[in-house]
Amino acid sequence: MSVSTLDLAMEQALILAAIEVRENAYCRYSHYQVGSAILTESGEIISGCNVENAAYGSTICAERNAVGAAVAKGQRVFQTVVVATQDGQGYPCGACRQFLNEFSPDMRVLTVDPKGNVINRTTLSTLLPHAFGPQNLGT
Repeated sequence: MSVSTLDLAMEQALILAAIEVRENAYCRYSHYQVGSAILTESGEIISGCNVENAAYGSTICAERNAVGAAVAKGQRVFQTVVVATQDGQGYPCGACRQFLNEFSPDMRVLTVDPKGNVINRTTLSTLLPHAFGPQNLGT
């Protein structure tokens, strides 16, 4: 499955997964719920939500939570990431962009609102041009 061949049914399943997991966000400090779902190379959907912490630096974003869960399942290549926020304007933060880049620099990125409307479509390489990654280390 290439990044350019995401079908509508799979896109809708990803969006629904991100919206559903957003409800589980632990965001008692910012009150900003974020849900994320990623599509693995094998076609599996894995989701995650933001988990905040009183020691703010210990907070983990939804996208990194989803990637961590995927890696724990042995997945390493991702086709698409969906980020669900209250208005659909929440792109992955800089740390998440770098984290995602480690695995799939050209993945598709969709931002959606709680009703499932796609607000933005782009790619990770557009959001993080000239990224530093494993290729810079010769690995």
